[in-house]
Amino acid sequence: QVQLVESGGGLVQAGGSLRLSCTASGRTFSSTGMGWFRQAPGKEREFVATISGSGASTYYTDSVKGRFTVSRDNAKNTVYLQMSSLKPEDTAVYYCAAASTAGITLRPYNYNFWGQGTQVTVSS
Repeated sequence: QVQLVESGGGLVQAGGSLRLSCTASGRTFSSTGMGWFRQAPGKEREFVATISGSGASTYYTDSVKGRFTVSRDNAKNTVYLQMSSLKPEDTAVYYCAAASTAGITLRPYNYNFWGQGTQVTVSS
């Protein structure tokens, strides 16, 4: 069993920045690929970013490339999502998830543990 706890969400103006954190417990963290997903009101959950267990590989959805950066500190069992140049369309509940693989993966069905979510609201 893996427990994931997200933090760092909030309200920010367009163009601003936020850093989300997700701390994991219950599994060898460095062997676990991690991902960030988001769900806006009335929309399906969508992939945002993923990072491999070692941190050597990352991948982003096109809409956040160049603005968001995923990273991890395996000594702290924590993965981060640094979000910059935020836009109103980035408003959503953001979820971190732990994958069943050490590599990167975009598919929700490859993630078997999810956090409770943290709200990010970007005002125009």
